Amino acid sequence: MDKIKILYVEDEPNLGQIVYDSLTLKGFDIVWEKDGARVMSKFHDFTPDICVLDIMLPNVDGFQLCEHIRSKYPILPIIFLTAKTETPDLVKGFEAGGTDYIRKPFSIEELVIRIDNQLKLHSAGQGDNTSEEKKEEINEIKLGSYTYFPKRYELITPSKTINLSNREGELLKKLTEMGSKVVERKDILVQVWGDDSFFNSRNLDVYIKKLRNYFSEDENIEIQTLRGRGYLFLVK
Repeated sequence: MDKIKILYVEDEPNLGQIVYDSLTLKGFDIVWEKDGARVMSKFHDFTPDICVLDIMLPNVDGFQLCEHIRSKYPILPIIFLTAKTETPDLVKGFEAGGTDYIRKPFSIEELVIRIDNQLKLHSAGQGDNTSEEKKEEINEIKLGSYTYFPKRYELITPSKTINLSNREGELLKKLTEMGSKVVERKDILVQVWGDDSFFNSRNLDVYIKKLRNYFSEDENIEIQTLRGRGYLFLVK
């Protein structure tokens, strides 16, 4: 079996060396970069399965770096390592395209569990490449003037094509499969995020905002928030 490839970005040398050595001993194939400005060039020779990014980096910070990576690789899992604990900072990280975060200080065991969890979510979203799955890829969902291909996480707007992230795709699928019925907020958090913690709840708010922006070209499409309950996806 091929080793899992991790692109790890951390400028603090002692922590970086500990994480690099520990993950290498656990069987991961890891590339460690210390300067955010040099990260994108690494993708020419090393295509990671997941990225682990510090936020406070020289030249290009983790938020900017995440946006650059996300623009090129829309469904790649990205975990933030952060000493920032304020909610606005965490929300900013998710808005930049992060899929999970770990607060410093952290244990290697926690990091490995987070990596495994993100890879499982990513794999579940990709599905198996069986012939039956390939047949299902042609299925499409018409949403007003939009067309959504759920197996590819591809949203065709009146002006462009948007490649949704794994979590964006799962959220949109959950909203649309209920038709005109209310989708309970707790159900979304448990089924898409894994639990209904406060920070996952804030993350969901960010993703709902993203979807609303994606559908802004069609005034007949609305994602209604029902306070205390959940959401309605409406095509008028």
